[in-house]
Amino acid sequence: MNYNNLEELLRLLKDIPDSGKRDRILQLSLNMAADSITTETLKKLIGEENNSDNDSSVFLKFTKKELSKMPIQFRKQFILNDRLVRCRRRKSGKKTVNYEIRYRRNGYNISVSSNDFEKAKEKFIDALKNADRQDEQQKVPTTFNKFAMYYFENFKKKKVSPETYKSDLGRYNKHIAPHFKDVPIKNITTGQCQKLLDKYTEQGMGKTADEVHSLLNQIFKMAIAHNIVERNPITTVVHTQHEREHGKALTKDEERALLEGLKGTNYLIPFAVALYTGMRPNEYKTARIEGNFIIAVNSKRKTKKVEYKRIAISPMLKPYLEGVSELNFPYVESMRTHMNRHVKGHKLYDLRTTFYTRCRECGVADAARDEFMGHSAGALAKAYTDLSDEYLYAEAQKLNY
Repeated sequence: MNYNNLEELLRLLKDIPDSGKRDRILQLSLNMAADSITTETLKKLIGEENNSDNDSSVFLKFTKKELSKMPIQFRKQFILNDRLVRCRRRKSGKKTVNYEIRYRRNGYNISVSSNDFEKAKEKFIDALKNADRQDEQQKVPTTFNKFAMYYFENFKKKKVSPETYKSDLGRYNKHIAPHFKDVPIKNITTGQCQKLLDKYTEQGMGKTADEVHSLLNQIFKMAIAHNIVERNPITTVVHTQHEREHGKALTKDEERALLEGLKGTNYLIPFAVALYTGMRPNEYKTARIEGNFIIAVNSKRKTKKVEYKRIAISPMLKPYLEGVSELNFPYVESMRTHMNRHVKGHKLYDLRTTFYTRCRECGVADAARDEFMGHSAGALAKAYTDLSDEYLYAEAQKLNY
């Protein structure tokens, strides 16, 4: 069908009083048309110079450039079927006309208009983008457990280290998920949250109560950010942070008793390294020997960037590493068992407290001690401080008691 035939068709359609029948004939005819309806063809068909008061309309076909600007879900539809979008031309004044572009399919009802045809197409593409964003928002789950998983996968995983993520997800699955399950988030009350926290507080699990409180707060804050709920039920929960028990350093007699008790076992070197480096138990598996230093991943970093700490080998540790080139730590749980067997009333983490205490007793400089411990020096100190290996090694030689 060529342009002259289409022009003749439009003239004939104006004589049909039934608008529904007129539209169906127009659509069927355009479906059979071999040529594409471009901007210029549209203007000719519906006539920039047409002074008739009657509306005129056609179905649009978009250019490749216009299609590339659309969200992919709409792009696929318009490539497969170019007769989904209708453009109407109507008078909006004595000398001006208005173009209205409409799309009413698949649950969408999009309509834009402008007195400039190209501007109307731009507005239509923008409207598609907004509809796509709203559609994405509708995909966010609104029940508690599903939303919590959405939060963990899309947000928390990007903000914390893999170790922290794994720990927090484990706490959520063990302590929170069974309580709320998949009830709608908006239905969760302060009372329900209070009941969960009280359960752990009454059982003497103050640390767990703190962790549950923190995770719930994070999840509800994210739900507010997604416009799922208006308020955070945790803000009115009565909860007192439990007083944490700090580590207790071993006495020098206990220290000797521990190492004496482990002589002749595969546990002696791992315990000596743990005692004289102050590493956290979850850092043992990353430890390696490099010259005069033990290098280990610093697990107390919230970013995903891996950071290492350098712990110089002191005179207290050196005898245990004679002829050793590789460190092999047993399972942390088995180390805890041996710790309890040889020094009652202490936990594995107390070895870290002992190392910190000995550093202070032996006069190791604060900067070197913090480097060994993996403590944060603050953004300013971190930016301007780069301690040399020579300095750190010299400070470690003070650990000789």
